Amino acid sequence: MIMPVILWTDALIFLLVAIVTGFALYARGKPHLRAPWHHVMCSRLGSMAVVILCAYIIIGLLDSLHYRPAIENSDASAETHYAVEVLSVLDVLVGPLRTRTEKTYSAPFATQLFSRETVQHPDGSQTRKYPRLEYGGRHLENPAADARADILQRSGIALTQTLAAGLAVLLLITLWQARRRQLAFMASLRDILARRTAVPWLIILITLSVLLLLTFLAINLATAYHVLGTDKVGEDVFYQTLKSIRTGLVIGTLTTLIMLPFAIFMGILAGYARGWIDDLIQYLYTTLNSIPGILLIAAAILMLQVYMANHPDAFETTLERADIRLLFLCIILGITSWTGLCRLLRGESLKLREAEYIQAATAFGVRHSKIISRHILPNVMHIVLITVVLDFSGLVLAEAVLSYVGVGVDPTMNSWGNMINSARLEMAREPVVWWSLLAAFLFMFTLVLAANLFSDAVRDAFDPRLRQR
Repeated sequence: MIMPVILWTDALIFLLVAIVTGFALYARGKPHLRAPWHHVMCSRLGSMAVVILCAYIIIGLLDSLHYRPAIENSDASAETHYAVEVLSVLDVLVGPLRTRTEKTYSAPFATQLFSRETVQHPDGSQTRKYPRLEYGGRHLENPAADARADILQRSGIALTQTLAAGLAVLLLITLWQARRRQLAFMASLRDILARRTAVPWLIILITLSVLLLLTFLAINLATAYHVLGTDKVGEDVFYQTLKSIRTGLVIGTLTTLIMLPFAIFMGILAGYARGWIDDLIQYLYTTLNSIPGILLIAAAILMLQVYMANHPDAFETTLERADIRLLFLCIILGITSWTGLCRLLRGESLKLREAEYIQAATAFGVRHSKIISRHILPNVMHIVLITVVLDFSGLVLAEAVLSYVGVGVDPTMNSWGNMINSARLEMAREPVVWWSLLAAFLFMFTLVLAANLFSDAVRDAFDPRLRQR
């Protein structure tokens, strides 16, 4: 038995997923909304970025389904007791990555610790040597001789599985396209391979195959080795990077969700109403911009820490404490990051207010609320979408910087920023422990790059001037 645990960020994440799903279903029946998104998927870089972002989102959603497992009762009572530790579906899927903890540092694919230790022999003598890892490569009798051949064999199995899965996906896509376009199977297959389809299915298939290869490599290798090494306390670095994906997505999405209402309402209202309302909103965001954001964030986090220290009974588990801090960080980042989009929307609304069709609507006595909702808002949505996607990348990087300086997410929560913060001391060792920093950099770089490529495709699809060109 399990007891579901719904954190605040979990609820907001799935609320955001429901909103996006509802908008997608609504946009399917609206040609003017469906056409720009179809243009995004017709872009090679855009479609490739969508596939990569979907992979990150799937991992983040799996890590947002939390529960507390039941523990065995030592007595005969019928009452069910649950563990204090909160797990996620991702923890179950990755299996031993969470529980296989070594003594201290070990390099990627290593079978022994990174540092020498003194070993006491039965005769009383002592020697310095690299101890064997407890889990990494323990299935090998002679790691020094057999490790390389075992890694190559497991990689070959992963490549075979990738080819089989890729062919299956190609078959399904070809059958679907043949049925949809009423073509023969071979004709549809030739169109896909020759890139004669509107949607670049070949690019999507190649990107998906690379992701499948990485997945099968992780399945075959991570169960036997620490593919990205271990950290100071012996935890698997690959597991930490996977768990950090949810933190990055939460910072990027929930902060944007909090920021949007302020930016859209204030920006359009300032540009359309003008006068004293415009002056008041300008004074508000100019004043807020004058205060260093890092000071507001640090003050808010410190106040939250004082509150949690004075009210320990309000949080049952450590994860709930860390989750509240993450949510509070999203709120503060949202409050301090809405001013840039507000300024852009104000300028665009000032220009649109003087357009002839809006002047005609005003002359005919159309209500201001209807003019804003029917004419102003749809014509600034391309700016909103582009800014939102670009801000997502900046917020993911901001989390890393804030955690590095100590005012980011809770130290007990997995995040790329905490990994980088802990890796800065490891870089001063001799020899250098480099794999924690490299793992956080690669995962964060891939997410930010995919988001930036997606934002370029969204800009090209939703900007009216570029679309007409």
